[in-house]
Amino acid sequence: MIIVNVKENESLDKAIKKYKKKFEKTGVVRELRERQAFTKPSIKRRMQIIKATYKQSLQSLED
Repeated sequence: MIIVNVKENESLDKAIKKYKKKFEKTGVVRELRERQAFTKPSIKRRMQIIKATYKQSLQSLED
């Protein structure tokens, strides 16, 4: 359960923003989308390798 502490003078918009941020950090939506369709472990590994090479290429461009 997510609890958001709201201060006295704080607006409702800010409280909703805090709630959304905490909810996003839990990763519920990401996990739900991931579970909608089964992906084979080999495809997951391949995607991880592709992401890693992409991040590494971006990092090498910065240097």
